[in-house]
Amino acid sequence: MIKNILSGITAYSGVFGLISKLKLWKYFAVPVLISILTATIIGFTAYGLSDNIGSFLAKIWIWDWGKETFTTITSVIGAIFVLVIGLILYKHIILALSAPFMSAVSEKIEIHINGDLEHKHRKTSFQEQLWRGIRINIRNLGKELLITIPILLLKFIPVVNIFSTILLFLVQAYYAGFGNMDYTLERHFNYKDSINFVGKNKGISIGNGIVFMLCLLIPVIGIIIVLPLSVTAASVKTVALLNKENERSVL
Repeated sequence: MIKNILSGITAYSGVFGLISKLKLWKYFAVPVLISILTATIIGFTAYGLSDNIGSFLAKIWIWDWGKETFTTITSVIGAIFVLVIGLILYKHIILALSAPFMSAVSEKIEIHINGDLEHKHRKTSFQEQLWRGIRINIRNLGKELLITIPILLLKFIPVVNIFSTILLFLVQAYYAGFGNMDYTLERHFNYKDSINFVGKNKGISIGNGIVFMLCLLIPVIGIIIVLPLSVTAASVKTVALLNKENERSVL
């Protein structure tokens, strides 16, 4: 698993050069705009909700002693809760709505690596790619929330909350990498088979998603570069995995 995670991370090496070489920057214009608008809307919403959630949680403490301390703690937890949920929503919205544009990027990368695709891939329309992206990300959003909410509750437990932060980050990374990989997989597999493929390559998905999530920590610039870098890296790595799997099937 660790080896595959590192492999997913190292796939980012040389992505800037590849994007420039294949003249892919123009394909990222609309997705970057979607990313900026989504981040802005979620950011303002999160800012407004964090205090309200903190105040609501503070009502759990019915005693006067320690009230101020508990209120401070719940305010921080409320902010973390809103931030995490906001990141999850942001991630799946941009991954879903960018699908048709990122599929084109992924296809050009695959052609660059393998040559003419000929009959090796499924042909899908803009609408089909968009629906595929929405369907995959709604599915992933539901699963991620089911995993994330219990992890967030662990924030109330001292010491344990340190490990819960790491686990939370890895879960977020996995589903980010999942979405990035599916831009390539949609040409090769149906919905169910794509899910199975990513499931067999969890480490690659997590590695790709780790850099995705780290990019978002960079103010402003992060939401601009996150898709170009992560999608290019995921495409290169996913094509390599598919090629390896095809070689095994031939043997």
